[in-house]
Amino acid sequence: MSSQLKDMFNAARYRSLASELSTLSAAFNADAFLAHTLDGLASRELMDRMRRTSSAVAVALPLPYREQLAVLRILAPRIGHNFIGIFLSDFVAQHGLDDVPASLDALRFFTRFGSAEFAVRPFILRDQPGTLAVIQSWTTDENEHVRRLASEGSRPRLPWGTRLQSLIVDPSPTLPILETLRADPSLYVRKSVANHLNDIAKDHPNVVIDLVSGWDRSSAPTAWIVKRGLRTLIKQGHPPALELLGVGAMPKLDVAFSAAPKRIRLGGTVAFTATLKSTARRAQNLVVDYVLHYARASGTSAHKVFKWKQLVLQPGETLVLTKRQTIRDFSTRRHHAGHHRVELQINGRRLAETGFVLAV
Repeated sequence: MSSQLKDMFNAARYRSLASELSTLSAAFNADAFLAHTLDGLASRELMDRMRRTSSAVAVALPLPYREQLAVLRILAPRIGHNFIGIFLSDFVAQHGLDDVPASLDALRFFTRFGSAEFAVRPFILRDQPGTLAVIQSWTTDENEHVRRLASEGSRPRLPWGTRLQSLIVDPSPTLPILETLRADPSLYVRKSVANHLNDIAKDHPNVVIDLVSGWDRSSAPTAWIVKRGLRTLIKQGHPPALELLGVGAMPKLDVAFSAAPKRIRLGGTVAFTATLKSTARRAQNLVVDYVLHYARASGTSAHKVFKWKQLVLQPGETLVLTKRQTIRDFSTRRHHAGHHRVELQINGRRLAETGFVLAV
């Protein structure tokens, strides 16, 4: 995927940008822009190409910063691709830290054409209280991209973004942002709010539980955010989180759990089958997950919890669930030969176990 994204910043794209910018400002030097972006292009990876694009604007558009922003504001809707448009916000992050009012207003505008979630973080790092005050005002913006930026840009652990260590230590400054957005009508915004909650839950589970306990979860948008925002805690079997979602009770079940085949090679697929028979007199709310213990070269193991299904099981009902998983290497995980233990987790309790042998 990164290779495909990288290739969006190609020679044709740069020539198109140079052509557009030439029509927008007589001060723009197209030759300088193309020299800066095309020289060594083949050897640059995705983020290098992104940064090179924003730095090329600074080189080829020798105007005062606010005049540069004025040109880029006209360019933004002409780019036609939200991923390419991210370089506009990167330009602000690289060249606008000394003009905060103009820069934050520019990020509010540019995020509609390419998310500014990474670009706003240097401003938070430089002046957290002042920047968060501006971000709070974005939570009521009519544009969903701006509202999402309020949550996404201030996430403590934004993937691929600079970590906001002070907010990891103390997440309370961003809680008013989440409060305002807790029932946002946009799914795009709600996903960000849920992910922000999940970030906080990794370090301060009780802060998240206390926060969402006071929310009106009879509202469907809010209920959706809470369920998704608690996903890490649910995987961990965190009792207050399970209780909050109505799945805190010990399940009353007869359980059978198996894996087939018992031996696979790397790249093969294993199927897990769970048979659940209710022994309760009432319907049971169940969250079913499975825990895969990966063999390590050292002879130890490392586990990962996978979501399976949330369901209601009626008294006396029997349900058979099947889940297939292909075991293959990723850049973030390499597999090792050996026995892989698998546990069935229901409502945070590990109730049964199976396994398979992986031959690499």
